[in-house]
Amino acid sequence: MIPLLLGLAACSANASRPSQSENSLVPTDSGDSAAAEPITVPASEVTQLEDGLSTIRFEGDSGFDEFLSQGGAASDGEVAGYLTSLVKENISLGDLLFGCSTISVQNTEGGYLFGRNFDWEPCNAMIVHSAPEIGYKSISTVNTDFITMSGVDLSQLPYKYQALICLYAPLDGMNEKGLAVSVNMIQDSDTIGQNTGKPGLTTTTAIRLLLDKAATVDETIDLLGQYDMHASMGYMMHLAIADNTGRSVVVEYINNEMVVVETPVVTNFYLAEGEKNGIGTSQSRERYDILMETLAAYDTMTTDGVRDALNSVSKDNFGEFESTEWSVVFDLGNLTARYYHRENYAENYTFQLD
Repeated sequence: MIPLLLGLAACSANASRPSQSENSLVPTDSGDSAAAEPITVPASEVTQLEDGLSTIRFEGDSGFDEFLSQGGAASDGEVAGYLTSLVKENISLGDLLFGCSTISVQNTEGGYLFGRNFDWEPCNAMIVHSAPEIGYKSISTVNTDFITMSGVDLSQLPYKYQALICLYAPLDGMNEKGLAVSVNMIQDSDTIGQNTGKPGLTTTTAIRLLLDKAATVDETIDLLGQYDMHASMGYMMHLAIADNTGRSVVVEYINNEMVVVETPVVTNFYLAEGEKNGIGTSQSRERYDILMETLAAYDTMTTDGVRDALNSVSKDNFGEFESTEWSVVFDLGNLTARYYHRENYAENYTFQLD
């Protein structure tokens, strides 16, 4: 078997490209209304939308229910071992650290919106449309830079295996019930390693669980309580979760105890009251304040308004080496996802969950 390295998010963005309709590949002028925008329709082959941004569709059995039934995973290595059994390649997990911002707000046109920035150094992103045999359809995003192979390019794997690996490594997403989830890192020496005898989840497999199985925030809290959480690579993280009833929370783990805090904004510091409150980067608190001030000024927002809010906290405002590699606005009522790539907020790719 050929060694394969997989980070928190994984799959190949360099495969050969199938032909697509013009509307599937050309980004949309963001001034257009959502109804008038061409919809990007992922194929079962990897399709490059532009440099550093690709998409693929997965249909069928991902093996995730079997993964859960055999006890889930208490580490990235166990996830890798399970994937190795599926794709017949030797997989191991690599390293990833990133920042991000999320915002949840009522849509002026009805329903609710959830916006998310993924901040990191320039990387390759894959947008994955999942239509599983069991579970809800979803759109999710992975960072593809943390997967390498010894001897051959990962793109030589069959497309279905590239998509399958991605399913176990989402960093954010929305499902057909209007539930949105994002993982945000916290710079802290503590980690998450629950050990109560329940089946195990890692950071990204927890996101897959929620996208496949949960319709509301209440259901996500119930589901997470049925598993022992283990932070991928030992990094502290928290989960921003919102649904189309208007509820939005952050799920944090303080001394291995799950804590739920109602909040419309999440960045990269603890929000739970107590000993950990406020621990994180100073810049993440600045981004949080900017977004909270925006929400104080607007009771409701349009999709373009959430885009502008994400732009206001994107990395080009802070003069750092990082960039906001993708921004996405999930419309939890209309089930559309607008992606903006590398801080180009004049154009977007729109996806529809049908």
